[in-house]
Amino acid sequence: MADVRARIEAILRRRFRPERLEIRDDSARHAGHAGAAGGGGHFDILIVSPEFEGKSLLDRHRMVNDALKDLIGREIHALGLRTSAPSE
Repeated sequence: MADVRARIEAILRRRFRPERLEIRDDSARHAGHAGAAGGGGHFDILIVSPEFEGKSLLDRHRMVNDALKDLIGREIHALGLRTSAPSE
């Protein structure tokens, strides 16, 4: 999952130029979970980016999901998001 985490980080840094980015791989905590059987990882992400200024929470999450769309459902099984703008 380290490779997937690195890919997530590269995508998010390129797309959002975050002031803060934390990615936690919680895949090991979900061993035996039905969704984990397919190999998809469980990740929690905290991202603070100027790109989120003036955007609703729903829009921010859509932006992140769109950036990671090629990984979701394959390398990513579950994704927890905390998104904010630097002014918050």
